[in-house]
Amino acid sequence: MQRSGERILTTHVGSLARPEALLDTMREKEHGRPYDEAGFAKQVTEAVRDVVRQQVEVGLDVVTDGEMGKVSFATYIQDRLEGFSPSSGEKLLPPSWQLELDAFPEYYEQYMGKYTKTVAPMVTVACVGPVSYSGHDQLRTDIDNLKAALVGVDATEAFMPSTSPRGFGRNEYYATDTEYYTAVAEALREEYLAIVDAGFLLQIDDPWLIEILSDPALTPQERQRTAAEHAEIVNHALRDIPTEKVRLHTCYGLNHGPRIHDITMAEVAGPMLAIRAGAYSFEVANPRHMHEWTIWDDAGLKRQLGDAILIPGLLGHAQNYVEHPDLVAEMLRHYVDAVGREQVIAGADCGFSSRASYQPEVHPTVVWEKFRALRAGADRV
Repeated sequence: MQRSGERILTTHVGSLARPEALLDTMREKEHGRPYDEAGFAKQVTEAVRDVVRQQVEVGLDVVTDGEMGKVSFATYIQDRLEGFSPSSGEKLLPPSWQLELDAFPEYYEQYMGKYTKTVAPMVTVACVGPVSYSGHDQLRTDIDNLKAALVGVDATEAFMPSTSPRGFGRNEYYATDTEYYTAVAEALREEYLAIVDAGFLLQIDDPWLIEILSDPALTPQERQRTAAEHAEIVNHALRDIPTEKVRLHTCYGLNHGPRIHDITMAEVAGPMLAIRAGAYSFEVANPRHMHEWTIWDDAGLKRQLGDAILIPGLLGHAQNYVEHPDLVAEMLRHYVDAVGREQVIAGADCGFSSRASYQPEVHPTVVWEKFRALRAGADRV
């Protein structure tokens, strides 16, 4: 994993808006209707090529495929694992969201309407048999597309996101949830290993860590115990993979609302660092958390961090303002002063189109301006 030096490196979290023609085909595919398979494959390949080139052009150093072929950063894995069956159709709604929905029902009634613009609804699946990985062909396509897109472009490094072993289906087969999540982790390990073997950095997308720590159904002690167990399971899946090949991303989710029930980053940092990685990506531009850079002055956290890299999210994924480069530079200096220049890479809060949607979180034209501002801000530090 490359480190910042005289030049602060820049990156982001992964997902970017898919071209509309690709969305049209993906919608047919996801609804089980006839579609042109060869045409779809070509659309994805071309979309990855274009999005990699654009990332480099706007000044990003560590780039990815934009998750062009995935319907969602999390539920894509349902097509790559055996042992699951569609559930009763219940929607995926993290427990921490319910507090917000209850507090601001009028706002969220309007907010939820944007999900009608996605190519397919997110529904749960149930684990009904032994879990195994069967997504080798899809993964090989992802890897081949990203490798091809990197030819002839001046990217410093490339990463590929993969979901953490939690959050997409309930257990109806294994004796305990611990056994279930461990089985999922073992299956996902095949994807993790293939990404690293292909020469890319592996990014584990893990918003579920903060969901565990935010779960109103658990006592504080239960939250800590469950988070520690989750870290052990993720670490088990990552065993023998060099830490310098692994980035961990955690965040407060896609809930673009008041967010008054968010837990503090001080409650997240310790459990986050318990997951073995060479870099940690987390929200900062979220105005509920922008002030929390001060926690990295803590000597205990610094010892736990060791020589790993912080990737503070300096671009907000929940609003269409373009951050001023001076603000980016100001926030970046806090982290550089706390842990050192070589241990900081400038990033974003979360993905900019975490679900394949005709109405992504931030308008695509704005996203590219945000990336330019990130580059300009990093160059001022």
